[in-house]
Amino acid sequence: MGFLFQPFNLIPTLTAVENASIPLILNGVAVKEAEQRAGKVLAEVGLGDKLHSYPSQLSGGQLQRVAISRALVHEPRLIICDEPTASLDAAAGQKTLDLLKSSALQPDRCVIVVTHDNRIYHFADRIAEMEDGRVTGVYDDPKEYHHA
Repeated sequence: MGFLFQPFNLIPTLTAVENASIPLILNGVAVKEAEQRAGKVLAEVGLGDKLHSYPSQLSGGQLQRVAISRALVHEPRLIICDEPTASLDAAAGQKTLDLLKSSALQPDRCVIVVTHDNRIYHFADRIAEMEDGRVTGVYDDPKEYHHA
């Protein structure tokens, strides 16, 4: 599983590439290879020039993209995202959504997104609307969702 937390949960004493490498290292990938793979994912989200920057040196949007890279780097079958576009401008948000959608389209993959951001709705295959912890509607066609 890959997790994308709203508060990012990056380790402040690790660089961007080191933070993004963590899932690979935990899965037994050698550090050098893990950092090479993480560097490629960071480059895909526009952070190729920030690999050795620490979280304190990055903007909110850049921190979000490091967190996204960490969630995607090990190609998990399930990715759970909490407000993945919250700190991103329109262009970075679009790139993030494209990455999440392409991941979701891989065989045996699923992306679950919890959001208030209506930019995400048209990327969905299914929308479950919740209020006060209860599902109030399920829409198999995002076009049917009245907030889209």
